[in-house]
Amino acid sequence: MAPSISDEMPSTTTSLLRRNRWLPSSIKLKTTLFSELSGAVGDLGTYIPIVLALSLVNNLDLTTTLVFTALYNIATGLLFGLPMPVQPMKSIAAVAISAAPPLTIPQISAAGLSVAAVLLLLGATGLMSVLYRYLPLPVVRGVQLSQGLSFAFSAVKYIRYDQDLAKSKSGPPRPWLAVDGVAVALAAVLFLVLTTGAGDEPPPPPPQQQEEEIDDRREKVRRRLRVLSTIPAALIVFLFGLVLCFIRDPSIFGDLRFGPSRISLIKITWEDLKIGFVSAAIPQIPLSVLNSVIAVCKLSGDLFPEREASAMHVSVSVGLMNFVGCWFGAMPCCHGAGGLAGQYRFGGRSGASVVFLGIAKLVLALVFGNSLGRILGQFPIGILGVLLLFAGIELAMAAKDMNTKQESFVMLVCAAVSLTGSSAALGFFVGIVLYLLLKLREVECRGFGFCGSNHTKSSLEDEQASLIA
Repeated sequence: MAPSISDEMPSTTTSLLRRNRWLPSSIKLKTTLFSELSGAVGDLGTYIPIVLALSLVNNLDLTTTLVFTALYNIATGLLFGLPMPVQPMKSIAAVAISAAPPLTIPQISAAGLSVAAVLLLLGATGLMSVLYRYLPLPVVRGVQLSQGLSFAFSAVKYIRYDQDLAKSKSGPPRPWLAVDGVAVALAAVLFLVLTTGAGDEPPPPPPQQQEEEIDDRREKVRRRLRVLSTIPAALIVFLFGLVLCFIRDPSIFGDLRFGPSRISLIKITWEDLKIGFVSAAIPQIPLSVLNSVIAVCKLSGDLFPEREASAMHVSVSVGLMNFVGCWFGAMPCCHGAGGLAGQYRFGGRSGASVVFLGIAKLVLALVFGNSLGRILGQFPIGILGVLLLFAGIELAMAAKDMNTKQESFVMLVCAAVSLTGSSAALGFFVGIVLYLLLKLREVECRGFGFCGSNHTKSSLEDEQASLIA
């Protein structure tokens, strides 16, 4: 949603944060404080399941990952001034969990360092900016559409079926009436729809000279929508999920241990580097280039035209993040269009949104450490599915600006191949080839019978006009 401060409900806290001369402009609030806090949790539908699965299967250290992703969040919020997400590298996570035997932490870190090296090279040399400038928009929109629909499909599975996150498999259907039942998830969906609508901007107040012409009914609707837009809907849903954690398993209270675990350097061998690069980094590289840089920059331009993120800066950012954290065994991370869409959907409008998220992660890591896994293990997957559903739909809706049949054709073929082939890289390649073939049909050629070698474009138009006459 795009919450804004209501004229009827001013926020003193927001005003102070906006006007504080000591705050960097990148984290000064663009909307209400509660809206930014709500936007902060908009990406947790993808973050929590992957982090939890890696901790269960691959012994990922939660303290290390939370501390470093918290620092990433704070740094990106300050640097970009956008609700720029910090997400797990999904392809690396999928390979690490599903491999037999599962990848070790040094192998996962080696994969993250390999991807970071590629993105840092592309960003520092300016090649990423060249790719971003010349890639056809319908192909990028196809990648965004496929990623958004993929999130939405996963979200529906989270809501309908029990999930074995450790094995990335769906189980039997969820019961309707249970703490993590379908009814609870549907209630969360209804609440989010009623409060945030379709994610559109709340109607602005009418101009002063037109106020007398607005009937009472329309004015009441406008005021109601503006009041609803101030509700931190996603934050409320997430906090409700935390309450359900302790209802599901009250023994969590007794299992909590205060204090972080020890953070230390890990040793990466050449064998770890070879396994990590071949099995996990190679499939991750095209996904990171397309979704973590190209798509997220395009989406930032759509959502924040005056603050579009630079492809070079985003690429270098991903590289530097992982060159720091992966040496300590932190989960390989990137930025992502889905996370940006989710945080925007629920109210994030500035870097403050992800800075708040980073501070919350840092506090949790330092206070609870690895015992936080007990809480995450009981978090209702259906609630995470609801947050992921809205984030996925918001990302998919970026494709609504395809105005011609040709653009829509390329976008839909690219998305279809990406979804059925489970590979954004394959869909991207097919989309590029299709786009070039369609452009080839429009190229004026000479020397072939079907091209009309002796006619220029203007003469052809003159002939058509004379025939019509």
